[in-house]
Amino acid sequence: MNDTIIKVLYIDDEENNLLSFKAAFRRKYEVYTANSASEGRKILEHLSVHVIIADQKMPQTTGVQFFTEIAITHPDPIRILLTGYTDIQALGQAINDGYIYHYVTKPWNELELHNSMKNAYGAYKSRLDLKNKIAELEKTNDELNRFIYSISHELRAPLVSAMGIVNLVKMEGLFESSGEYWPLIETCSIKLDYYVQKTLQYYKNNKTDSEHVEIDFKTLIPDLIEVYSYSDKETYFYTDIKQEMPFYGDSFRIEVILGNLISNAIKYQKEDEQNKKVEIQVTISATEAEITISDNGMGILNEHLEKIFTQFFKIKTNHGSGLGLFIVKEALNKIDGKISVSSSSLDGTTFKITIPNVK
Repeated sequence: MNDTIIKVLYIDDEENNLLSFKAAFRRKYEVYTANSASEGRKILEHLSVHVIIADQKMPQTTGVQFFTEIAITHPDPIRILLTGYTDIQALGQAINDGYIYHYVTKPWNELELHNSMKNAYGAYKSRLDLKNKIAELEKTNDELNRFIYSISHELRAPLVSAMGIVNLVKMEGLFESSGEYWPLIETCSIKLDYYVQKTLQYYKNNKTDSEHVEIDFKTLIPDLIEVYSYSDKETYFYTDIKQEMPFYGDSFRIEVILGNLISNAIKYQKEDEQNKKVEIQVTISATEAEITISDNGMGILNEHLEKIFTQFFKIKTNHGSGLGLFIVKEALNKIDGKISVSSSSLDGTTFKITIPNVK
């Protein structure tokens, strides 16, 4: 127990029991007593204790009821129940629900009760240590995320400059003048820019609060197609957007979701396909948006379908970061959306998503 003074609150309606407890343990513990559940609550309002012991059979409430009531308002103290009669169902339920840590039968044995309190304090320390470690991990994780965001954001400036230089070289007709060097620089720059953007999306998805605004899919879908197909002129897009009523949702996350799915539909087309196409269907109702994005690309193996939303999961033909579909799933979770996928090597891949219409 080290040198820490363990604070124990003992609640019992029998005065003799309170006196006996204080006499037995006042030299080992810092003891507080109460002759009713209401008196115990008053003490807890002004005092932090490590262990609470309560008699099961009290006039106005039982020990289990008392522990159940304080479980939310005072979750940290470890709770021990004293019972002079057998009530297996109540005890079992209380233990299973986490309302009590241990129970001791009455009349209590001093050594048994002492060991129970000592073990209870050990459990209290373990819980406190775990809570502190979780808080430290959350702080460290937050700092790491902010560091990654900062680094990724700073990388974009020189990266955009490098890509701008490549474009100038193209405009001056010098792109092929140095063999494969300029194309290699362009490829590496595009790939690095892709990784940076996915990292920024991941960070913003975790940190950005939902903000519901009206979304016009008849404008949003063509805009996203233009953004993600700027370097691909071979894939043809078929769109069917049925929106006759307002839709309200998280515009940032919806753009992230659709942008990643449209980007993948382009990226994983078959190289020898003569008729590369992507079909996007949107149907808006008063309750939700139903969106289907289908391609006639290379498809996904059945054994990979359950893994594609896993962070950093990549297949041999995957040239991405392994973050795109993970970010899609995380973003959908944030807005209570759902996604399903079907795929074959012959027909390509179809993603179906539903997003609640939040008014």
